[in-house]
Amino acid sequence: MTATMARDSLRGMTESHSDSQREGAVARAIEQQTAKLPSDLFLWAALGSIGASLLLQCTGQKQESNFVGQWAPTFLLLGLYNKIVKVAGSDRASG
Repeated sequence: MTATMARDSLRGMTESHSDSQREGAVARAIEQQTAKLPSDLFLWAALGSIGASLLLQCTGQKQESNFVGQWAPTFLLLGLYNKIVKVAGSDRASG
């Protein structure tokens, strides 16, 4: 699936929302701010947490290593959310 097809698909999903499914003011404000962040920031944060986890594991701090290592999926999910907001936006149909 190309980026254009994905973008068009996401736009179709946002345009099909009824008025009862519109985003609230808080969600809209958060999305406006997160859309300003570069997408690779989240990738670097995930890679950094993996590296820090590896370092902690090598120094024998196993619990701390597991804790920090579990941040990587969270950063990647936030990056995915950031990308979706940039491509599809919040309530794009409403302007």
